[in-house]
Amino acid sequence: MTTHQRGAAAIEFPNDLEILISREFHAPIELVFDVFTKPEHVRKHFAPFEEEVTLCSIDLRVGGDYHIVMVTKDGTECSFRGTYLEVEPPTRTVETWVFEGWPGVEAVETMELQEANGVTQLTYRMVFPDQAGRAHMAKYDGLLSSFDNVEDYVRSLLAPEETVAG
Repeated sequence: MTTHQRGAAAIEFPNDLEILISREFHAPIELVFDVFTKPEHVRKHFAPFEEEVTLCSIDLRVGGDYHIVMVTKDGTECSFRGTYLEVEPPTRTVETWVFEGWPGVEAVETMELQEANGVTQLTYRMVFPDQAGRAHMAKYDGLLSSFDNVEDYVRSLLAPEETVAG
């Protein structure tokens, strides 16, 4: 049995409306793209803190919609949805982002992937249209936990016998 430490995410705030997170995954770009965009994968890593995804539908095409629902340990349902604006496999998606728990708040979410030497670099950006919407995003631990889940899940696909320690 081999154990691995998880990678770290770099969080930046380019301006008052944006959040930028960078993270590396030791996996081929095609696999990382699939893990972020195919429902059978997303339902296994999206929910942070060991919460449960109860609905995951993804129509991965320009104009297609996604809808992901997770339930927290205390039974709270959290629904996320949006529409794809750009889809360029395996390097980029751009989509609207709505968390139904924050009425009237919408963002544009961009995922860009680049691979070098078997390592895929994720650049994840959220841009809010106004400061009021951006102010809702005061915590990032859920996003970071979800990215940890992605790393664990990708590793399990590449080497099912290995485990990951955080």
